[in-house]
Amino acid sequence: MGAHGSVFDRWRDAVTKTSTELEADELQEDSTRAGGTPIRECDDRQVVDVCGSVRALTLPPRTSVPMLVAEIYDGTRPLNLVWLGRRSIGGIEPGTFLRAHGRVAKVKGMPTIYNPTYEILPHRGRA
Repeated sequence: MGAHGSVFDRWRDAVTKTSTELEADELQEDSTRAGGTPIRECDDRQVVDVCGSVRALTLPPRTSVPMLVAEIYDGTRPLNLVWLGRRSIGGIEPGTFLRAHGRVAKVKGMPTIYNPTYEILPHRGRA
């Protein structure tokens, strides 16, 4: 049995898991392969490298401080990346796979990294 389990285990997973669960498993594999710490293992105030796919981008109203919030997901749980003073970043859009580095802060229970350094990565699931 290799890192991916037996042929029977993979077949059983393909038959019994939902497409969402299979996508989460693939994201976990890709994130680990890219050197990311699983988001579910990130503790408050820990400096981490996380990898995941951007699921959503949000902007606060124009009357507040400019900021871009990207929710990334690595198959374990979501994490917010927040860039203060930015309303957009070229190349970061829903579906982008990236690695981000920074210190985790829990904001209303959600792990969040402010002004992370980042690298856009190729994703096996994308053509």
